[in-house]
Amino acid sequence: MGARPNFMKIAPIIREMAQYPGDYKQILVHTGQHYDASMSQVFFDELELPQPDVNLGVGSGSHAQQTALIMQRFEPVLLDYKPDWVVVPGDVNSTVACALVASKLGVKVAHVESGLRSGDRTMPEEINRILTDHLADLLFTTEPSGNENLRREGIPEEKIRFVGNTMIDTLVQLLPKAEARWPQWRERLAVDRYVLVTLHRPANVDDVSTFGEIMTALCQISREIPVVFPVHPRTRQHLARLNLQPATHNLQFLEPLGYLDFLALETHASLVLTDSGGVQEETTYLGVPCLTARPNTERPVTITNGTNRLVASRAADLIAAAQEALADAIVTPTGSRVAPRPELWDGRAATRLVAALGAVAGS
Repeated sequence: MGARPNFMKIAPIIREMAQYPGDYKQILVHTGQHYDASMSQVFFDELELPQPDVNLGVGSGSHAQQTALIMQRFEPVLLDYKPDWVVVPGDVNSTVACALVASKLGVKVAHVESGLRSGDRTMPEEINRILTDHLADLLFTTEPSGNENLRREGIPEEKIRFVGNTMIDTLVQLLPKAEARWPQWRERLAVDRYVLVTLHRPANVDDVSTFGEIMTALCQISREIPVVFPVHPRTRQHLARLNLQPATHNLQFLEPLGYLDFLALETHASLVLTDSGGVQEETTYLGVPCLTARPNTERPVTITNGTNRLVASRAADLIAAAQEALADAIVTPTGSRVAPRPELWDGRAATRLVAALGAVAGS
């Protein structure tokens, strides 16, 4: 694993496998794709992850540089440890790089969170998903659309296992700890209703015009309800370029948050505005209204079975959608679930995944 979203997906699997020490020996490899304390170490602490056996320390770089360096440094690890399987989660550069190295060395690959498709190949994550799925020997899906996508692409049925969402396992396990942090946050924010924002995708934050539209919307929304914005490190760089001077103190910029603090704020938000795939899933489970500033999503179940809605990254669209969602939230208070949770999002995905892996590995 290598990036912040991976940690929540892999932690339940590590914990489940640890219950069978006679069946599994685990080697945890951290590629170092996310490496600073706010994006990495805090998650090891809060998710109770063991420290990595190997840290490749690749750091940042272009997609090509990062992917190539991970491959270069991961190959000797496989040659040294000689594993039977490599388990890769998600859709980041670490995912496809490690899957490709393993496949070329004849090591079987299991992909956690397979089959998700946005249909948008301008997203680097979409390329990573497609390549990893076609390299993998065992594909674990989180929602029915994943199975349908894989079948359509010709993946043999016997490779596919619908097990649910391991990231929701982490949420279920740690929600009580997150709730314990809420009183402190409520006192710090001094508000009962607020909009929580998280943005990091290049399509939203790298382009000055698009990011300017989003920030115009946030300033306007903050005139009606406080807006809380934990700022991703790369987003902060682009925020500085805008030289934005918020017209209201109701727009609060925070440093990046650890998992527990963010989950506490997410659970109690009146509305979440995001471009993160994982946040779309978490808000669906929590029953919190969510606006996703993207033209598409690889997680359609969050729309059909959840609280998510896609919105164009334009000021007028975001303002109108936020006003509508907040009006609905007055009738349907935050936390009430307007739809059943997606199938198998029950906190036991890792149990099913490890059982399926054991059945295949032992056959």
